[in-house]
Amino acid sequence: MQFKESGALDLSGNQFSGSVPPCIGNVTSLRNLYLDYNRLDSRLPASIGGLHDLIEFNISSNLLSGTIRQEIGNLKAVTLVDLSKNNFSGKIPSILGDLDKLINLSMAHNRLDGPIPYSFGKLVALEFLDLCYNNLGGEIPKLLEALVYLKYLNFSFNNLKGEIPIGGPFANVTSQSFLSNDALCGTGSFLTLAVGYMVLRLRKRKKNAGQADVSLANGHERISYYELEQATEGFNESNLLGKGSFSIVYKGILKDGTFFAAKVFNVQQEGAFKSFDTECEILRNLRHRNLTKIITSCSNLDFKALVLEYMPNGTLYRWLYSHNLFLNLLQRLDIMIDVASAMNYLHNGYSTPVVHCDLDPPSSLIPK
Repeated sequence: MQFKESGALDLSGNQFSGSVPPCIGNVTSLRNLYLDYNRLDSRLPASIGGLHDLIEFNISSNLLSGTIRQEIGNLKAVTLVDLSKNNFSGKIPSILGDLDKLINLSMAHNRLDGPIPYSFGKLVALEFLDLCYNNLGGEIPKLLEALVYLKYLNFSFNNLKGEIPIGGPFANVTSQSFLSNDALCGTGSFLTLAVGYMVLRLRKRKKNAGQADVSLANGHERISYYELEQATEGFNESNLLGKGSFSIVYKGILKDGTFFAAKVFNVQQEGAFKSFDTECEILRNLRHRNLTKIITSCSNLDFKALVLEYMPNGTLYRWLYSHNLFLNLLQRLDIMIDVASAMNYLHNGYSTPVVHCDLDPPSSLIPK
């Protein structure tokens, strides 16, 4: 359990199971509630509607089922609602259209059916809307043309049909939207009408100060060995994240509160210096959403390390093979597509083709 700040509760990225406690609705002081990436099941409790001052609510990547509660319409102050990657079914409550402060709404990867509510046209502050991988039908409401601030729109892999609106956020559909649907295109195959592969992405929500999206462009100077040693608690084994042929990776935290992964090269290993220099030369120029970012580096005659963006949800191997975690078929397909996207960029989207040579979900730290 982590109280990030007054009025915020973060239980994400654990292995909690069972139902969401109904008593959660009694914590009326909550402003931010994060329950994502657990194994919570059953339905959302009706008491969730008692959190009238809630600003951000994320319960994605769980095993929740049943219909989406009408009581969620009581969250009048909410700006972010993420119910994605669950097993919710039934129709989308039209009462969600009354959440006029909503900026980010995702219900992707569920089993929702019925039409897209016309009331969504009232969500005038909305910037991010993701309803992909459901069973939604009917036409896209023309009222959605009123959502002039919308930057990301994903309706792909549903059963939508009819004409696509042409105003508002649909005016530049090729760069802003995913609208792949069989019925929509009138064909018998998954024809992507508007792929928009390099889609405008909503700025990332900072789940905490330690997981900020940083890079060399943010002004980080080269870190000293002493700072790196302090940040990793003397390269303590409790902070060990993984091992490779030339390096060991540790978790650490910078003075500004940013979590990072330190890739420390074994300088005694033949080829380690060359590997470090090669990675520095190549990685510093790579820019892709599915490639880990370099924050800075640490280098002297006897020590070489790269400071990388920290990925908080563990290894892919753990998610694929752990008995306590679960990825459904669509989530696994998403991972495959993201990996393929990154590899395509390395091979074809960069001035000099880059060969990875060691593409696998690392397993060295996973209990057998």
